[in-house]
Amino acid sequence: MYDVIVVGAGAAGMFASIIAAESGSRVLLIERNDVLGKKLLLTGKGRCNITNDCNVSEAIANIPTGGRFLHSALNRFTPHDAMAFFESRGVPLKVERGGRVFPKSDKASDIVAALRKAISKSGVDVQHGRVLGISAENGQVSVVATSDNQFRCHSAIVATGGISYPGTGSTGDGYDIARLHGHQITPLRGSLVSLLAEPGLCSRLQGLTLKNVRLSIHDGGRKPVFEEFGELLFTHFGISGPLVLSASAHMRDYAGKKYRACIDLKPALDEKKLDLRILRDFEKYSNREFSNALGDLLCKSMISVVVEKSGIPHSKKVHSISRSERIGLNRLLKSFCFDIDGPGPVEEAIVTSGGVALSEINPKTMESRLSRGLFFAGEILDADAYTGGFNLQIAWSTAHAAARAAVAIAETK
Repeated sequence: MYDVIVVGAGAAGMFASIIAAESGSRVLLIERNDVLGKKLLLTGKGRCNITNDCNVSEAIANIPTGGRFLHSALNRFTPHDAMAFFESRGVPLKVERGGRVFPKSDKASDIVAALRKAISKSGVDVQHGRVLGISAENGQVSVVATSDNQFRCHSAIVATGGISYPGTGSTGDGYDIARLHGHQITPLRGSLVSLLAEPGLCSRLQGLTLKNVRLSIHDGGRKPVFEEFGELLFTHFGISGPLVLSASAHMRDYAGKKYRACIDLKPALDEKKLDLRILRDFEKYSNREFSNALGDLLCKSMISVVVEKSGIPHSKKVHSISRSERIGLNRLLKSFCFDIDGPGPVEEAIVTSGGVALSEINPKTMESRLSRGLFFAGEILDADAYTGGFNLQIAWSTAHAAARAAVAIAETK
């Protein structure tokens, strides 16, 4: 008989088990993988961006789905509380650009090791296996069944993650458990994911990395839905890289909108300065064909694509290019645009967008409004954020809220 059973040993599951056990409850953590924290080891390219050095209001502003719902949980366990937790467990931290918080070692394994050590020290029992269901008696959670066993409990916390990176065990089992208890699952898709774009264009630029460019995403409105400076990569099917992953979190209505990406290839130059730069190059290569006069301005793999999109014949002599054609080239370099067809596969996404409907969850406790003693934490919830450590902060805060409330139920028994 356990006070609390936690299903899933990712960030939220491990943290919830620690909080519950350190509060004096008898806790069982069940994980289908052979190791704990498998997906957490991959986060932040193996560096683990654990949170963001910001206040609660700033954190909520970076959570477009579920921000208001998470207000209570974030106030009870803030980003600075998360930082204090890991530093108190022997993991020195550092703050980088945009408030991103990492272990000083740049090793996600240090975060996972700290959690595993706390699990062992607090006396959490660990079982490996797949949870098949959670049953209730008289509306109260009572039994968690695995493929090998059954365990009685007063409460259960489901922290099985989403459906991104299924190789780490995130295969959607938690959604099936939620559905069995009557919960609605909002549509699932990838967030912080690569984007599919004009295949004819992107395949020609496959492998090209653009650094120090500005990417803007437009949906037909007056202002772009995303605009930021940084790095991106062309793939065979579209675009990827840090800028693109950030942009994807702002693109949430593929059914109702048509998105278009525009890259400013020369963000350090305004149109007037860029025109002077083009004029200098044109003077330098005045007797060459247009396609052979752009080597100082563009990387080799982009030249044929830019020439084609400019509408200027590739064999036209540079000294014959008109002012209007030159202005058109200027505009193309400042706004190299193409259509976005949709997000990349959810299986390749860093975060799953969608999940257990928040209207059916108590925002203060993360408890189901449909089954007493059933809690949800982390990525399984319909809450996700932009890049910068905010998604892991959702995991810590919701796990903390769920664990505290689950412990309170056990204390009444």
